[in-house]
Amino acid sequence: MKPQVLQLNPILIPAINDELASLYQMHKLFEMTDPQAFLREQGAAVEAVITGGHTGISRDMLAQLPKLKVVAVNGVGTDAVDLAYCRERKLPVTATIGALTEDVADLAIGLLIAACRNLCAVDRFVRDGQWEQHPSPSAIPLARRFSGMRVGIVGMGRVGRAVAVRAAAFGCQILYTDLQRMGDLEHEFVPDLIDLARASDALVLCAAADKAEGIIDAAVLDALGPRGFLVNVARGRLVNEADLTEALAAGRIAGVGLDVFVDEPRVPAALRQSERATLQAHRASATWETREAMARMVLDSVAQGLAGKRPTMSLTT
Repeated sequence: MKPQVLQLNPILIPAINDELASLYQMHKLFEMTDPQAFLREQGAAVEAVITGGHTGISRDMLAQLPKLKVVAVNGVGTDAVDLAYCRERKLPVTATIGALTEDVADLAIGLLIAACRNLCAVDRFVRDGQWEQHPSPSAIPLARRFSGMRVGIVGMGRVGRAVAVRAAAFGCQILYTDLQRMGDLEHEFVPDLIDLARASDALVLCAAADKAEGIIDAAVLDALGPRGFLVNVARGRLVNEADLTEALAAGRIAGVGLDVFVDEPRVPAALRQSERATLQAHRASATWETREAMARMVLDSVAQGLAGKRPTMSLTT
């Protein structure tokens, strides 16, 4: 009999789904009309779980899966998984760390350029026929040059470093903050977040700090100033959205590029309606290349866990 695998989120790569189906008895909880009935009746047979970073898996669900050997997270976020409980059970929890780096960094730079150059607002201006009605160059406000900016990076892990490489290629001065200075980096380390904002033309949030919340508040935004830009490709809750919307509306910062939000998929109306905001739907890793690489890492983690091995990407064992 094939091992029983419980899948809590879809995987968008058809070839990976075919491979999973050929190797395992797949149970797609996200398609079930009565998930609780499945857990009561068949949870005891489940040996592996595939989930996403946002969905994770609750302690209550874990407790209903006594034969579980591995939890494979198709993403890098594990704050929705009870890691302490998994450690108690010596249960491996894996993540697809490293697979997302290049695409997330690409989108961070894309969002920053789009925000500086008003790409989305001008796109709407053209599509809505406004250019024909208002052909004067003064109908569109002048934009901000990205090349040569002072870019402050919050969190100098894999993504932060990849953003720094890209920004440096545009002649940008790189500054950063993290828990400590990185000895292998020549970029300027600024330990205080407000000081970093004050010294930067743009702040790019790359921190994977699962427990941090609201660190980008009114004080930081005021330090960034009316010509400053904010980009977030990390965690939505790093930003105090009420403070952000007020700062945008008042012109206390120049613009934002956001891929993540506090209460996804709900985005504050003030952000959706602002011409100063460039928005994405948590899509930083949404390329065929990255999603296939992530799914391959999930496949490897499940196979290793079911074989009784410590998965290469385990965070708990």
